[in-house]
Amino acid sequence: MLPTAKIGPYTLPNPLIVAPMAGVTDRPFRQLCRRMGAGLAVSEMVIADSKLWNTRKSRTRLDHQGEPEPRSVQIAGGDPAMLADAARQNAQFGAQIIDINMGCPAKKVCNKAAGSALMKDETLVRDILQAVVAAVDVPVTLKMRTGWDRDHRNAPAIARMAEDAGIQALAVHGRTRADKYNGDAEYDTIARVKESVGIPVFANGDISTPEKARQVLRHTDADGLLVGRGAQGRPWIFREILHYLETGQHLPEPPLDEVEGILQEHLSELHRFYGETMGVRIARKHVGWYLQAHDESREFRKRFNAIDDALEQKDSIEHYFARIRNGEVFAA
Repeated sequence: MLPTAKIGPYTLPNPLIVAPMAGVTDRPFRQLCRRMGAGLAVSEMVIADSKLWNTRKSRTRLDHQGEPEPRSVQIAGGDPAMLADAARQNAQFGAQIIDINMGCPAKKVCNKAAGSALMKDETLVRDILQAVVAAVDVPVTLKMRTGWDRDHRNAPAIARMAEDAGIQALAVHGRTRADKYNGDAEYDTIARVKESVGIPVFANGDISTPEKARQVLRHTDADGLLVGRGAQGRPWIFREILHYLETGQHLPEPPLDEVEGILQEHLSELHRFYGETMGVRIARKHVGWYLQAHDESREFRKRFNAIDDALEQKDSIEHYFARIRNGEVFAA
């Protein structure tokens, strides 16, 4: 039985959420994952300083045209007033859920007292949560880590603070800031967070198979899951997890024709969304993720990464899949 996932007034179609990932969860990827079964997809983080929103990167991150509701936008920063203003403006742009980033471990974020660095200063955390909640009429959520380091796993304390401030849901990545993405995620702290509050809690970290999804839900009693890196190159993971949670059975791997179709559609959307020059560049990492199970020698990906033309990219993918069908290329 799937848990019912709610965020404020929104009941999600299912409890699987695309975790926000900088440089990955752009509009084409979010829309693709929603079509593949995700119940919600959170935007890449938008920096709180609106003076910086005139850049090409920020403009694409603020674009949610055609996305299914509810639209969730993540904001990042360390100044309560600036974050409140960013929340207010994003709500005016159409965000229906505002997510505060206290989970990113990247140095360029943490060195500016943002992301998971904020967890070290609980007074500042409280000020930020209260300021953002007061600034908007839409639900505000919080994404965080288990703590600053393994000796300071303060996520349960911050969770209670968040609930008191009016935060509507929490997402917890099962690593500390000091862990970055190293080692295995741990879920005991997420379970303690769930026990500490009455608002929905979503578990995040290393959820890359249907079995792991079920294990984490059972261990944490979470209301749902965030899937991040597990969806890179495998956006169909959401329907696989859903099917397994509902039936206990595995879906067969998607047939080669479907994988090719999904990849070609993704390429077209990237080219259209970013324009040919940027779209071609951004497509390279996605193709690398899609083909890592096939292109073990990385030879094709090396050649693909040298292509600067959108049509040539699509033609090369078509030829590559034709070679797989002809037995010229290993297919996992």
